[in-house]
Amino acid sequence: MTTDSKALRPWSGDRAPADWGLGDGQAVPWEYAPAPESRDVVTLKPRYGLFIDGREVQASDGGIFRSVNPATEEVIAEVAKATTADVDRAVRAARRAQKTRWGSLPGKERAKYLFRIARILQERSREFAVLETMDSGKPIKESRDVDVPLAANHFWYYAGWADKLDYAFPGRVAKPLGVAAQVIPWNFPLLMLAWKIAPALAAGNTVVLKPASTTPLTALLFAEVCQQADLPAGVVNIVPGPSDIGMHLVSHPDVDKVAFTGSTGVGKLIHKAIAGTDKALTLELGGKAANIVFEDAALDQAVEGIVNGIYFNQGEVCCAGSRLLVQESIQGPLIEKLKDRLSTIRVGDPLDKNTDVGAINSKAQLEKITELVAAGVAEGAELYQPACDLPERGYFFRPTLFTNVAQSHRIAQEEIFGPVLSVLTFRTPDEAVEKANNTPYGLSAGVWTEKGSRILWMVRKMKAGVVWANTFNRFDPTSPFGGYKESGFGREGGMQGLHAYVRLEDR
Repeated sequence: MTTDSKALRPWSGDRAPADWGLGDGQAVPWEYAPAPESRDVVTLKPRYGLFIDGREVQASDGGIFRSVNPATEEVIAEVAKATTADVDRAVRAARRAQKTRWGSLPGKERAKYLFRIARILQERSREFAVLETMDSGKPIKESRDVDVPLAANHFWYYAGWADKLDYAFPGRVAKPLGVAAQVIPWNFPLLMLAWKIAPALAAGNTVVLKPASTTPLTALLFAEVCQQADLPAGVVNIVPGPSDIGMHLVSHPDVDKVAFTGSTGVGKLIHKAIAGTDKALTLELGGKAANIVFEDAALDQAVEGIVNGIYFNQGEVCCAGSRLLVQESIQGPLIEKLKDRLSTIRVGDPLDKNTDVGAINSKAQLEKITELVAAGVAEGAELYQPACDLPERGYFFRPTLFTNVAQSHRIAQEEIFGPVLSVLTFRTPDEAVEKANNTPYGLSAGVWTEKGSRILWMVRKMKAGVVWANTFNRFDPTSPFGGYKESGFGREGGMQGLHAYVRLEDR
């Protein structure tokens, strides 16, 4: 009996066996078929109101604004535009709820509500993921696999702390601050909501939250979750509106705590607005993170981490690894591998499960990215963009790679908040640290090396709130997150996230 050696040859996965009829050993012409998520899982209302004192209400002057799908430029829904009078009403409702019920409710009872919210978020996860993608432009696989699960996990985690504050602060008595004013950005609308609301409620505070004007819909869907969980009226209030409404909210004299995530410029304005008051303040602001690759790093693994660090969520991430620092000896092979990887990134319909890079959140943000990329070219950096067809409608931008970048270039100094990576080189660990720290920001960083001792040395030297080792953009509700310098102060997440929402007293 004879055996055909070709017939027994294992299939490599990308080369066709002879009996496929493509020619022995020829490349398989893989093609992606569209895999769109259904919009039918979301029941959109034509108009959404404010959420104040446990119910939906219209703006006091009847004003509205429109929420637009950045992938199609279509209006998704009309949303009530809060006025200063509406903010005042929401703060009064929050104060009343905090004094009469929530602040004095035993921790184990508060925990029950947070557990309910977490469970409902999980039960309605597909609905939230689709709406988040429609409203923000991020790929559905990111909303589905990252944003919504992490949001639910934050409520699970802080539900567990609600009746254990005595263990979080041994020898002290943790008292709630009162009313928390929370202003969140448009890049992670639901997740930022969870980061702020969950610890505030666990500690006995009530909340007035202002979502970003371009992404208010998942916050307003969360209002339905609060009702479904029977959360007492006034504990959570949601007031969408323009930026001046956010400033009125944080400056309100009956607010005890301010939490803001967003740009450094707005963070400075908020800091000035509440100066001289006794308001507690947490700021999580911009970043220009360095992703540092040493010559002994596993290059294929590092390439995946680089891609995740800057092209995740279209680069619209405060902690995005937008500066790649590569040791000179491996610059050539790493850049070659990175360019090959960029050619496989799929840009397109965010609701398609194959999409890697979705739509930029707004026309204004797209214009900012375009202007900074043009500045990089004008200053002499070398531009690389993979060939890809962008949708005819919507706000899309190709994944972009800049080499030959100098420290003085705007693209190396300014936060672009888009899918744009700047590559710089270094020779020694000391030089890597010096270049990484040469920024007014200090939110995050990444280190890629096989040497554990080098990782620990780098962590001690780098001025960043979070340093990832051989990975990037990994989050967990048990781990604190925050920055230094112009990236803000205070921590969100983990046991440390409770500190921002309690007043400690002696026993």
